Amino acid sequence: MVRATVKVKNKVGLHARPAALFVQEAMKYPCKIIVESDGKRADAKSILQVLALGVKCGQEISIITEGENEHTALQKLVSLVENGLEGA
Repeated sequence: MVRATVKVKNKVGLHARPAALFVQEAMKYPCKIIVESDGKRADAKSILQVLALGVKCGQEISIITEGENEHTALQKLVSLVENGLEGA
């Protein structure tokens, strides 16, 4: 299991299109991926759970990966968030 904390830079936070991009990236990996924010946890492969976190711009999230390709998944998701969820 590996974990990283990253600040959400997208102006709308982790909502709508940015959340969809995040979930699409998470779905590419067979490992378990969890997103934590303000004490709440969500399955990163569930758009409804990710949206329910209500993450806003400037808020920090923790991404936790466990299983096959966990390091690659974590690296890609952190990079996506750090780059402002490009395309959103």
